Formats: sequence, C-alpha cells, structure tokens
Amino acid sequence: MAGPAMNTYSREQLRHIFNHLDLLPLEYHEILSNIPTPEGFVNDDLELLTALQRYTLANVPFENLSLHYSEDSTVTLDPEFLYEKIICRNRGGYCMENNLFFGTVLRSLGYRVHSCGARVSNATGGVDDGGFSGWSHMINVVTFSGGQKFMVDVGFGSTGPTRPLALEDRTIHKGNYAARNKACDPTQKLWLYQTRHHSKDLWVPAYCFTELEFLPQDYEIMNFWTSQSRKIWFTHRVVVAKMILSKERVLSASEDDIVGTLTLSGEEVKKTLHGRSEIVAVCRTEDERLKALVNWFGIYLKLEEENGIRGKVTALPAA
Repeated sequence: MAGPAMNTYSREQLRHIFNHLDLLPLEYHEILSNIPTPEGFVNDDLELLTALQRYTLANVPFENLSLHYSEDSTVTLDPEFLYEKIICRNRGGYCMENNLFFGTVLRSLGYRVHSCGARVSNATGGVDDGGFSGWSHMINVVTFSGGQKFMVDVGFGSTGPTRPLALEDRTIHKGNYAARNKACDPTQKLWLYQTRHHSKDLWVPAYCFTELEFLPQDYEIMNFWTSQSRKIWFTHRVVVAKMILSKERVLSASEDDIVGTLTLSGEEVKKTLHGRSEIVAVCRTEDERLKALVNWFGIYLKLEEENGIRGKVTALPAA
C-alpha cells in the first residue's frame, strides 16, 4: 500500500532522531547496527521500545502551537514534514503528528506497527458521563512475532501512558495504567485505556480504541476536524507538555525514569516533580509567552508564526 503509513526514515535520519532524543552515541550506534535488513524481520525488543517511548515523551512535546501561531492553522501529516518540524526545529505536535512520527521511527527499526483511531472520553474534560467523542485520537499498536500486542502512545500529553501497554484484558500496568475490553454491543470489542493517580483512586477513562488499522485517508478527515472545529478544546487553548526524565540515565523497561511533567496551558507554566506541582511562570503578554516557550521548552517560533496569533481568541495582550 502506498502512502505515509508505509514510510520509513533513513539511517542518517535515525541518527539525528536519536541524537535529538538525547540517546548517547554508543546507545544509538548499537541500535542502528542491530537493524537486520531481510524483509520479514520483526523487532521484538521491548526494552528498546520502552526506552524510545519515554525519551520521545521527554524530548518531543505534545503541543498545538501550529493551530494558534500561524495564519492558516494547518496541521500537516507527512512524515518528512514532521521530521523537519520535530528534529530540525525542536518542535512537537498533537496526537496524530507525534504518533505518526513515532510510528515511522518504529517501522524504520523493524517493528511491526500499525496505527488505530481512538475516541476520547468525556471524563478528560471533567464530565464522566460514560460518553466518548468521535474518532479524534491516534495510537500505535506494535505486534511482536509471537503475536503479543502493545499499545504505544506518545501523543496524549501529561496523562498519556509512559510505557508500552500489553493488550491483555483487565491488566493493571505499573504506573497506574490499565487497558481493558469495553463492549457496548457484545459483538464489538473496544480497548479502554484508564488512568488513576494512586492505587486507591477510582479508575478514570481516558480513551477507547479498536485494533482496526486506520489509513492515511482516515486521518485526513480526523485531522481536519481536530484542527478546525471550534468544538475541540485544541482550537481555543494553547498547550505544550512534555515529560521530565530522571537525571540518572536508564535504558531499561523495568525502571521508572519519568519523574514529572512540564506543561504550558494558556498563560501558565506548571512543573510537576515527584507528584508535587508548582507554577513556575505566568505569562501576561505574548512576549512573555514566547520567552516561556524558549526558556522552558526550547521552542523558537519564526516571526511569521509569532504574528499568526494576532486577532485570535487565544492571543495574549501584545504588551
């Protein structure tokens, strides 16, 4: 099948990607040297898959700046464009951007991966009425040679999973995440991703998803709705979020090296570390928010992007 779903990155691009993810040269040289060339090979390295997910969450922010700091508010789902945006410009994107990019990286390393659509729970907006949105989120499913499947998501912000989640019904994963089958019509099975802050808390649904592979044409429709509809919170709030890794380098599937989150939401920047949160910056003007993007996330916008927010509901006062 032609199209973005089958794209891969070159070895040279992978070197730049690993460098951006802050992997040590010895680590990524070993990874690249172990990529077999024969077709049909399936990469079953769970430790590497886990490390790549975590380093991506910490170095590729979940952000929707393209919807606000641009004239046309267009989001492009092209792997080469995303490589340029994420790796060359130190940007990120929302779910479809980050997960398409990450899926392309995994495919380039020999993982058998396909993407699926997901419906976001109303509970994420504070209304736990059992309802869900339409298809508005993308996740990746990685299948090992023995048939075991893992859900991998690097595009759900600060409440997203931080490790591959085995698709095993009612399994509770370390970190207080769970995937379970949810059936309204008993003949139709959907996986439900849930979260909780502590083991004694109630589970809160985040999104449900199917294992059916979605095509690039499906995401064109989803992407248009998500980026343009005024019913979607993305279009009326600026957000940037990334995970914080422990200072100790851990390239392992068994260690919890994500220790916090850094989030810009509207005019505030909040840092959460080991469960304790503090507001580290309050932006009262656009200049202050642009400085916060640089100081806290290393994001530099072009002049035309800075001007693109003028006149929009999300713009802060000029001075």
